[in-house]
Amino acid sequence: MKLPTLLAATLVLATSGLAEVSPASLFQDHAVLQRDKPVPVWGTADAGESVTVTFGAQTLATVAGPDGRWSVTLAPLAASAEPATLTLQGKNTVVLQNILVGEVWLASGQSNMEWALNRSYDPDLEQMTARFPLIREIKVKRTTASAPTSRFEGAWRPASPENVGQFSAVAYLFARELHLALDVPVGIVNSTWGGTPVEAWISPTALATDPAFAVVGSRWKKQLKDHAAAQTAHAEKTRVWQEAKAAAEARGEPFAEAAPAAPKPPAWEPSTLYHGMITPLLPYALRGAIWYQGESNAGRHAEYRALFSAMIEGWRGDFGQGDFPFYWTQLASFRTGYGAGNPNGTDWASLREAQTQTLALPATGQAVTIDVGDFNDIHPKAKLPVARRLARLALNRTYGRTGLADSGPLFAGFEILPADPAAQPARPAALRVSFAPADRALRHPDATLTGFEIAGEDRVFHPAVARIEKSTVVVHSPAVPAPVAVRYAWRNAPAAALGDDLGLPVPPFRSDAW
Repeated sequence: MKLPTLLAATLVLATSGLAEVSPASLFQDHAVLQRDKPVPVWGTADAGESVTVTFGAQTLATVAGPDGRWSVTLAPLAASAEPATLTLQGKNTVVLQNILVGEVWLASGQSNMEWALNRSYDPDLEQMTARFPLIREIKVKRTTASAPTSRFEGAWRPASPENVGQFSAVAYLFARELHLALDVPVGIVNSTWGGTPVEAWISPTALATDPAFAVVGSRWKKQLKDHAAAQTAHAEKTRVWQEAKAAAEARGEPFAEAAPAAPKPPAWEPSTLYHGMITPLLPYALRGAIWYQGESNAGRHAEYRALFSAMIEGWRGDFGQGDFPFYWTQLASFRTGYGAGNPNGTDWASLREAQTQTLALPATGQAVTIDVGDFNDIHPKAKLPVARRLARLALNRTYGRTGLADSGPLFAGFEILPADPAAQPARPAALRVSFAPADRALRHPDATLTGFEIAGEDRVFHPAVARIEKSTVVVHSPAVPAPVAVRYAWRNAPAAALGDDLGLPVPPFRSDAW
């Protein structure tokens, strides 16, 4: 069996004792390079070694620095589905095969972005029909690091029935929509880890931009201190247990008590995933990023908008490609907690609001999924609607397909409709809620329109009776004789299915700032 060219070069140099010319981890067989933008190519060699990089008609030369690092930048490339070679020449030669040029997207976040296609809906059909050799994914191995790293483990793989089951479901289905619409190769850099908070993905530099972020470091120090105390307590409990066990054995008595469980070490040191799973990617040319995360920060929603914004701005600065598009998935409906959660709580609603507020950053967009969650599962298996809504954002806002809607109707305001006791029948005071665009028809699949709540000056919200009137919704409640505020889908797991003719949901909203 023929060894991959990069591996073969590695083995030859290992036997000769020379330091190899080696590309960064993203540059491997089957890689996808970003079209229409300058393309950095970098790696390592002996300090002072001359390195030549050839791709197509371009040949660039450089010299490795004192630290052994070298870098060149290819001029913008046209999209190409024709496999090409990328050649690195120094003391050794590395020839990377089957390189394509197209669209590259970074997919990151926690478990719902990491979630594999073979664990989502229709896995058998999706894998059977995954014959897209121009769609490739590279999965960054889960890695934590306390300082920046330069390499990672992972390999580019084409989307085939044999491979695609392990791809990120959201990222693959997103890439498929782009590939079919744009007719160019699409590469996905999958850097994800389930259960991770946003602060683990943020650089120390970004965390230093706001004094308010000091709480992140303080919380980590407290976790370390609490863990040290727990270890001390565990050692004492273990000593007592061992003495009791020895005494029972000395008496010839059975001893069934289990040993004390060791305390779990604290996880997710701030910046640890940025160092281990983002810095090795810098500054790979890409079109943009898609993100699905927030579940692990729902209890700290007050921090999230600023932290999430700092992460986005930090990544953009570090990749050095301007304000590249950054699109994310708003949290779906879930009762919260893996055990008996509270579906009527509002911590997830508040996290969704923090995500929405992050739209203040340029070149951002949000895929709303309040209608496709799973009340009982924090990992909803319906990933195709998520991917398609992200693809709508990208196709409209990044690729100029302006005839394609990328959001459901948005809350635009309300007017108070005074009570009319003389009407037949008498009409209670109500609110007429309007949406933008104003001409978008509203639809609801059930006989009863649910998810709306209203409140009076007492700020106590009550479920509202709601009805659609053309492109507005009129809401009232017998418990609220003088309504002044309205909310929709403002719960952890609301019964909310209002949308438009395209099946795009109305995003959760509230008119108040209470």
